[in-house]
Parts: sequence; C-alpha cells; structure tokens
Amino acid sequence: MRLEITTPEKNVFSGEVDLVTLPGKEGQFQILKDHAPMVSTLATGELVYEISGKKESITVEGGVVQVQNNKVLVLAEGVI
Repeated sequence: MRLEITTPEKNVFSGEVDLVTLPGKEGQFQILKDHAPMVSTLATGELVYEISGKKESITVEGGVVQVQNNKVLVLAEGVI
C-alpha cells in the first residue's frame, strides 16, 4: 500500500509499505493492506512503517490520517 506523510512545510515520506502503526488520540492502531476506508485524528507520538521486514519511524506532532483504496495519507502538524 502507498504511504504519504506530509506537513505544512514539506513532504516527509512517500512510498510503498507493508504496514503502518499510528499514534491515535485513543491509542495506537495499525493499518494493513486492504484496510477499510477511515479517517482518524492523531496524537503526538511515533509513527512506524515497515518495508520488507525493516521498520522505520518518525515522530509526528498530531494531525489526521485518511485511509482509502490502499493509500494512507498522513497530514501531520509537524515532525520531530
């Protein structure tokens, strides 16, 4: 699935990933391929994505995430 992470200042990441773990306002949650469409708010915390078994992480400062048609769009207020 495609992951795009962007802030008001810049595009942080764009690429194909196997899974994404996000810091939701109500706790962490994970997105896998073929996830149902959804929109959620994000808290400040660690966003982790995995590509071929290798994990990468970015700390986001809140924002929103939209999931639709195997595309995960993260609109973060900022990244640390």
